Amino acid sequence: QVQLKESGGGLVQSGGSLRLSCVASGSFSAINTMAWHRQAPGKERELVASIAINGNTNYADSVKERFTISRDDAQNTLYLQMHNLKPEDTAVYYCYAHALPFPSTWWQDYWGQGTLITVSS
Repeated sequence: QVQLKESGGGLVQSGGSLRLSCVASGSFSAINTMAWHRQAPGKERELVASIAINGNTNYADSVKERFTISRDDAQNTLYLQMHNLKPEDTAVYYCYAHALPFPSTWWQDYWGQGTLITVSS
């Protein structure tokens, strides 16, 4: 199985910056796509950014030019650098990984428990 643990959330003022980290642990053969999703109060969970194993990235329009997703596969860690945070970025941020648990041959989706970011105006 794969466990994902996020860190780095908290309270920040509008215009501020934060960096989220997500460490993958457990028994797995490989991790393909990783991503950050978020869910604001009363809203559905949405994709923030994703990064493929080859480094290709994809961002929600609302975070382009402000957020940067990256990964360190040697450390099994996913990052999200966030700048110019806005009150509308307030949400619980979830780490996601598409991984191959050992010794299975089936790729599966895994989620972290989430970390709360609150942006004050």
